[in-house]
Amino acid sequence: MPEDAAPNRTGETHEDQLKHLRMLLDVSRKVAAQDTLDTVLETLIDLAAQETGAERGTLFLNDPGTGELFSRVALGMRRREIRIMNDEGIAGAVFQSGTGEIIENAYRDPRFNDNVDRETGFRTQSILCAPIRTAKDEIIGVAQMLNKETGRFTQRDLDILQGITTQCAITLQSMQLVERIEKSREREVEFLNIISEMTSELELNRLLNKVMSEATRMLDAERSTLFLNDEKTGELFSHVGAGLDSFEIRLPNTAGIAGTVFTTGKTINIPHAYADLRFNPSFDRQTGFFTRSILCVPVVNKQGKVIGVTQVLNKQGGPFDGEDESRLKAFTAQIAIGLENAKLFSDVQMMKNYTDAMLQSMTNGVITVDRDMTVRTCNAAAARLMGRTPEKVVGEPGEAIGDDNLWLVDRLRKVLETGEGDIIMGVELDFFGRSITTNLTMLPLKSGEGDFLGAMVMIEDITAEKRVKSTLARYMDPKLADQMLAEGSQDEVLGGRDTIATVLFSDVRGFTTITESLGAQGTVKLLNEYFELMVDCISAQGGMLDKFIGDAMMAAFGIPISHEDDEDRAVRASVSMLTTLRDWNETRKKRGELPVDMGIGLNTDSIVAGNIGSRKRMDYTMIGDGVNLAARLESACKTYHARILLSEHTVKRLKGIYRLREIDRVQVKGKTKPVDIYECLDYHTEESFPNLMEAVGHFRDGVDRYRKQDWKRAVRSFREALKANPHDAMATDYIERCALMQAEPPGEGWDGVFVMKTK
Repeated sequence: MPEDAAPNRTGETHEDQLKHLRMLLDVSRKVAAQDTLDTVLETLIDLAAQETGAERGTLFLNDPGTGELFSRVALGMRRREIRIMNDEGIAGAVFQSGTGEIIENAYRDPRFNDNVDRETGFRTQSILCAPIRTAKDEIIGVAQMLNKETGRFTQRDLDILQGITTQCAITLQSMQLVERIEKSREREVEFLNIISEMTSELELNRLLNKVMSEATRMLDAERSTLFLNDEKTGELFSHVGAGLDSFEIRLPNTAGIAGTVFTTGKTINIPHAYADLRFNPSFDRQTGFFTRSILCVPVVNKQGKVIGVTQVLNKQGGPFDGEDESRLKAFTAQIAIGLENAKLFSDVQMMKNYTDAMLQSMTNGVITVDRDMTVRTCNAAAARLMGRTPEKVVGEPGEAIGDDNLWLVDRLRKVLETGEGDIIMGVELDFFGRSITTNLTMLPLKSGEGDFLGAMVMIEDITAEKRVKSTLARYMDPKLADQMLAEGSQDEVLGGRDTIATVLFSDVRGFTTITESLGAQGTVKLLNEYFELMVDCISAQGGMLDKFIGDAMMAAFGIPISHEDDEDRAVRASVSMLTTLRDWNETRKKRGELPVDMGIGLNTDSIVAGNIGSRKRMDYTMIGDGVNLAARLESACKTYHARILLSEHTVKRLKGIYRLREIDRVQVKGKTKPVDIYECLDYHTEESFPNLMEAVGHFRDGVDRYRKQDWKRAVRSFREALKANPHDAMATDYIERCALMQAEPPGEGWDGVFVMKTK
């Protein structure tokens, strides 16, 4: 039976495992290509259903703020969000336990809720449910597959589902974070717009009603009330409240939750009202309303005196959180501003400074014009695109955008006339003979009263330089990509060329044994952790990762940007990789996991580097004899009991001082010309290689006598090396070689070359 077809202990062949790994990598690529959480969820479910043979599936993510699992389904052009508590049903059970389950008969499981089946007409028969774990073993959700199309769900299906979700967990987390940031940004923009509208209202009662109405809506609450203090009676009273009948409410200003907030001046957030002794349920009995959650904040005037409290009831979907507290405090501050007009200008000025800072920090160019088409603002990004300074643009007519872009001025005038925005994608703008490709967004600017103040144009630069940078960032550190774009044209970046570079090959030792003990999911987890550590070592020295080849890596130093010390950078990166690996292995041993070993080959030579492939698919890579020799040296590490092997071509170019020893003159397979190879020992400690310099000196003397066919003296030198370090396996090999050579002398024409028969 071929080795690849031999089953391991889990019943899978190596070929099956490789297919599984390729599937996981393909899933990662497809998911990473999505740009929203909704499309990521759709893609993951489609791929998981395809790989497990399920009719349909659902992916639930945990919402820590509400303790719910949520998912989204498409309903025509809209999307509906489904939410359940994260301890309910089969999905909740798997989320809480962290253990995947296979349910062969859903209706026999008491945890199964058939409400969805009744609503949709779908009949759930079997369920495959797996937790979604991050690399830090944090459970962030569950994936649920329904109804195996052929046969039953198996443990292999569960392993596949867990592998897919684990592989894409970091993308899900990232997309959740991006979505939260976007929602937060939208809420803040909405908040700023509402505040702008509120401050235009000078009549206090109308202002308070507007603010509380907006507070109810923006906090997703059912009702809200503003209580003001009546100093004559010592009571809190209210005539306002969204959703309440128009009757006066009065209570002592020390009673209940509102009284506690008024007397202490501190915010109270109660997730369960009836569990708090300060809550008075009499109002619920009078009105028939049921209070679940309460958020109450003090209203403070300019002198720091508490003049009332704002109370919001029953947030939709769960209790109020810290963000709700901050937003409600902002509203109450605005109420106080309405009472204290003297503070209004300061707050407006602060908002203006914030807006200006935000405008100047934007990477997209922003220009605003008034109704007379005079430029009023120009941020730094817009001025840079135009090749001017903001000072030379602001105050100028709209034609300052450029004589070659007068059509843009005409479009801005149309925006002012119609009050409608305009979007133009992929349009060319010319500035002083330099052409850039942009996306343009033009919007009207309105006052709080709805009057047109002018128009704004946002310029997004999408020239080839940005596209090239995006491509290069997949191969190297973004800082290196920036440097490369700054130093050369895109033709130089994307074209193939001959260059001198130091190539690094690395490979994990005994990888097959490791995969057999870990299984597919464990192997992927190990490789992800291993590659992240090793790539950081390469990037830290300015190297470029070319590709992953299974458990192996190929990298280069000197492309696409060369340095005076590329060879030294490669050596330093190699030493760092091994010392990092040693520290990582200590952590693995403490976790009861097998240690990982590796070999590294380095060679400096002329190679061809650039984009290679077809029109439909290209890959930035490197080829040539110099690349092949580095790969042979990495493989030779096993023969020479070494972890870092360097060719003579690399050693000759080194500028630093390293602990090297020449170990052989070798002719690798596929080559006719021999090459001297060296072992780097800088990663060793006194414990791993005792008496290093003494042992290296004896070893060097032994190699010299060996090549002179002075076998007896060579053996004495190698034995001295073994006295210094009894674990020097290479010295032992040379003693055995000397014995063979002494028995069958090679003759006078022998050049000391060892011919390798394997790759």
